[in-house]
Amino acid sequence: MDKKDLEEIYRTMLRIRRFDEGVIALFNEGLVKGTAHSYVGQEAVAAGACAALARSDFVVSHHRGHGHCIAKGASLDRMMAELMGRATGYCKGLGGSMHIADLDLNILGANGIVGAGIGIGTGAALANRLRGNGAVGIAFFGDGATNEGIFHECLNLGSLWKLPIVYLCENNHYGLSTSFRDSTSVDRVSTRAAAYSLPGMTVDGNDVLAVNEAVREAVARARAGEGPTLIEALTYRWGDHSMRANLPQYRSDSEVQDWVKRDAIARFEEKLKKEFGLREDQLERARRDVDAELAAAREFAIASPEPTMQDMEGTVYAPHYTPPEPKTGAGRELSYGQALKEALEQEMARDENVFVLGEDVGRIGGIFAATRGLIEQFGPARLRDTPISEAAIAACAVGSAVSGMRPVAEVQIFDFITHMMDMIVNQSAKFRFMLGGKPTVPLVIRGPQGGGIRLAAQHSQSLEAWFTHVPGLVVVAPSSPYEAKGLLTSAIRENNPVIFLEHKLLYVGRKGMVPEEQYAIPIGKATIKRRGRDVTVVATLAMVDVALQAAVRLEDDGIDIEVIDPRTLRPLDEDCIVESVRRTSRLVVVHEGWKRWGFGAEVAALVAEKAIDWLDAPIVRVGARDYPMPYNDKLERLVIPSVDDVVDAVKSVVLRDRVTP
Repeated sequence: MDKKDLEEIYRTMLRIRRFDEGVIALFNEGLVKGTAHSYVGQEAVAAGACAALARSDFVVSHHRGHGHCIAKGASLDRMMAELMGRATGYCKGLGGSMHIADLDLNILGANGIVGAGIGIGTGAALANRLRGNGAVGIAFFGDGATNEGIFHECLNLGSLWKLPIVYLCENNHYGLSTSFRDSTSVDRVSTRAAAYSLPGMTVDGNDVLAVNEAVREAVARARAGEGPTLIEALTYRWGDHSMRANLPQYRSDSEVQDWVKRDAIARFEEKLKKEFGLREDQLERARRDVDAELAAAREFAIASPEPTMQDMEGTVYAPHYTPPEPKTGAGRELSYGQALKEALEQEMARDENVFVLGEDVGRIGGIFAATRGLIEQFGPARLRDTPISEAAIAACAVGSAVSGMRPVAEVQIFDFITHMMDMIVNQSAKFRFMLGGKPTVPLVIRGPQGGGIRLAAQHSQSLEAWFTHVPGLVVVAPSSPYEAKGLLTSAIRENNPVIFLEHKLLYVGRKGMVPEEQYAIPIGKATIKRRGRDVTVVATLAMVDVALQAAVRLEDDGIDIEVIDPRTLRPLDEDCIVESVRRTSRLVVVHEGWKRWGFGAEVAALVAEKAIDWLDAPIVRVGARDYPMPYNDKLERLVIPSVDDVVDAVKSVVLRDRVTP
């Protein structure tokens, strides 16, 4: 590097130091609220590492991420405004200190969840690998994250697939107040690289040129297709864990002062003067310039307006994919799995950004064969068999989606989605909102849920209520082969994260007529499976067929029921349900998930709020009995709602008016 490059690195370190010193002052003044995590002391890592990147390369940060954003070129004005919660901030004041991002600069976001950036960065690297664009990235994380499962899953996956990423651990020796030596079984994080067959090295994180040299070597290796490197930069944060920590003293004064004496900026100043010939007046000019930049950023942020409720409109969801209801011709009989496969095949042929990843999705085509044979057509790059690493699968889906791909991640059995919850709930569902409504997160997580085939308590749950509760997620529940194909097509085209529920019994149940041509069923639109006059029955997934069978039985009693299949649980077609109840004056909700706190409670609340004056009887919910799923087949049938259960529920709300006292 020439003197100009070296001086710019110096200015970057100064910007980081002055910025966070200013943030501390603003926090003490009450202008920065909540909390922030100071990067003071660690400036050499961000400045040295980001100087090795091109603009097209990405970074993913952590909760102490101001330095990384500044080093990658983020605006001090907009960063300061974000920390003050102002509408001119990077995220409109909705994200704050821990969530700053600038996708135009390929800053994919700081993150408040320890280790999450490792996963998102791995997914972004996968996107770059699939596109073959030569871009690489750095996932920054602290030493505490190396004891999270996502660290190990992603290093294994990154090495296995030779992804273009550098895993950079900023070992500042403390995870909140617990020291590295008291929490980690190895002396050096870098030694863990050997377990995943990738290079590992430890560098002096307070020597900006040593960091830069190590990262340049790792970036060159990644760009050449040789895969990731694990770099451990030994450094130290001068301040407490956060500005709001107020923790009892857990570090000795002598330890802190010893590290302050190793100040990375002071060391670099001496090197610049002694080894590279920069004069003190040049360094002083840089200090004055940076101080002026920070003063202007402070004034900009203080003068900026607060966000309003209107600023949050459109930040949670991108516009849903709502094509007109398809007008399709005659079809042919397909199973549920065949219909899903046909949707995937047609969408992968239509859009090269669509790819599938998950356990056994390539070679054997998934446990229920929904992807069988697609690898021959699209190859192993787009039908990616993964290790048994659910958190990493979800992370790759999120990271690649925010990088412009359209991943479809298969969960082998939906109970295993518990391993994915951070990436689904804390990352995919909140990413657009935390970044002020700018990005889209077009991913699908699909797989089989529910009971009925004797797989017992850990392989038979219906968990839709978990996901319908979370703003930012779309939840889709197709009840037939026809809906399976049309809704999966829409889910793949949707610009929001979709949880796509597929019931196991539907895979092994009857076939249905499915048009051969492409078609898409609109997100958020219910369908009336059967018209009736006496009671509205809202049923989901396998319970739709149960409700239709109950309708046939009830005809003998002169009871005519209307069966509604919501198809999309979030967003829910409220108008369809409310209009039906206004006609029938009664409501029964049927779902396989547990009755208590389930999806049916929300439908009941909706009708109580919007159509209570039309009700002639109490709302009744039919759901699974309050037990984990038993293995015994007779007990399993007793736990899952049956046709008899639906018949009894309907009679309880209809015949009450016909019974003579």
